[in-house]
Amino acid sequence: MSNSRPEPAWRVLLGYVRPHRRSLAAGALLSLATGATGLALPLVAQDLIASLSEDRAISGALLLMSALVVTNAAVGALGSYVLQRTAESVVLTARRSLTSSLLRLRISAVDATEPGDLLSRATSDTTLLRAMTTQSLVGLGTGGLTLLGTLVMMGLVDLVLLGVTVGVIALASAVLGVIVPMINRASRRAQESVGQMGAALERVLGALRTVKASGAERRERDAVHAAAEESWRQSVRAAKWQALAGNVAGLSMQIAFITVLAVGGARVATDAIDVGALVAFLLYVFYLMAPIQEVVGAITQYQVGAAAIGRIQEVDALPGEPDHSAAPLPAADEEPAAIAFEDVRFQYTPELPYVHHGVTFTVPPRGMTAFVGPSGAGKTTVFSLIERFYDPTDGRVLLDGKDVADWDIAELRAAIGYVEQDAPVLSGTLRENLLFGAPDTAEEALADVLVTTRLDALVARLPEGLDTVVGHRGTKLSGGERQRVAIARALLRRPRLLLLDEATSQLDAVNEAALRDAVTAAARETTVLVVAHRLSTVTSAERIVVMDAGRVLAVGTHSELVSGNPLYAELAATQFLSAVE
Repeated sequence: MSNSRPEPAWRVLLGYVRPHRRSLAAGALLSLATGATGLALPLVAQDLIASLSEDRAISGALLLMSALVVTNAAVGALGSYVLQRTAESVVLTARRSLTSSLLRLRISAVDATEPGDLLSRATSDTTLLRAMTTQSLVGLGTGGLTLLGTLVMMGLVDLVLLGVTVGVIALASAVLGVIVPMINRASRRAQESVGQMGAALERVLGALRTVKASGAERRERDAVHAAAEESWRQSVRAAKWQALAGNVAGLSMQIAFITVLAVGGARVATDAIDVGALVAFLLYVFYLMAPIQEVVGAITQYQVGAAAIGRIQEVDALPGEPDHSAAPLPAADEEPAAIAFEDVRFQYTPELPYVHHGVTFTVPPRGMTAFVGPSGAGKTTVFSLIERFYDPTDGRVLLDGKDVADWDIAELRAAIGYVEQDAPVLSGTLRENLLFGAPDTAEEALADVLVTTRLDALVARLPEGLDTVVGHRGTKLSGGERQRVAIARALLRRPRLLLLDEATSQLDAVNEAALRDAVTAAARETTVLVVAHRLSTVTSAERIVVMDAGRVLAVGTHSELVSGNPLYAELAATQFLSAVE
């Protein structure tokens, strides 16, 4: 994604509006028609007064006024509906664009950002575009044209009174010029505080069991309340400036009315204009209030929307992956993948220390390779670099002899099955989770994997079988069941390379043994890399890579490393002993 200077808010808004420009134009024309029928009313009123003073029939004028009022209401209602519908479509376009950007973000960008704040940008910030479309984009156009048309009609009635009115409007505009920047700054702070509140709440809900188990509800509640209060303060500050802008516009119209009444009364007394002209002009002054309020509202709402667009653009400026479509999964007869790391150095951010210090190893196609070492050795980072969640700071990661940076990212990931350390399960049914990475899987293949991962007994036990909803983050499943679901999900992709990050850590001995046999069988057909802390898993691997502090200390078999590498011998004698069956 681009890190260039952000585009002006109006240009971004026009980009969202462009697909809906026809319906927006139709709504704007209907609004202008509403304004035009309204502009005719004072002239009809002037004619009505003249007819009364000359003892002429007024039935025609009354019928015309009634028709104008009804037409004004009908056209206004239709125009309002069209504009609101278009505004909702603009919000939908913005949300589609933003969510696409969010899903393309690099993992490093997501790690550096609060998820709750990103959620706020996709929900509350995009909602502000609705009012920005109707009030700013359309309101400024229709309100401005109606204001101009009203001033022209006022000029036709009396130029002197027009000059008085324009003078008052100019004075109000100068005051608004000072207020408008305040609205933008206050709105930006208000929206940022909403994002901070969302981040605070997401933090609590994401670890609610820990919060409750720690007796920290009150403390966390106070933290969320403090964020909510800050959001309230900033929103009130923004509302204060918006209210001030609206009242300046209203006050200017009241001053204009009083001034026009005084000057107009003097002109009537000197016979410069008649009473009918003064009444018509005063009606125009009243009528002028609506387009002025519309223009002022458009300007203030633009400042609010511009702040929202600025936050949306910040997401677009975050580093992201190329836009890509899902690649087809590997065919059953495709060869397993080979992996190589060549002097790889890596740090998550420039200010953090290196995680890898020249990691080098080679994994041939087919078979199981286990990665062992103390916590913080950089084992999980190996998998993240293979998946291109991150790119090496130096060195190369090769898959089939080709730098992963040169692979199409969709094709790269289609070749890989990955089971994360915490084995996440998504909200939805068990079937949806199992088929998440391979939605076209046949029922027979699904049934085979259920047996392989020992999930068939779980499916038989669940009230709705595979169509049972597993809850938010799989809360209706045990930790071991979630791990088996994650393994089954990876196996269904028929990967050329299977990455298992402590994938059996929460399984009991019986299920762990069964899954180990399944992984061993898979290793005869594909390449398996596993981060493991259980001796039974490590000893079944063809090769073992020993890592410590971001370096590869040794590569070999279990028997070779027990006698030839002190760290591995210590791990085998201590850390792994608890897992020996």
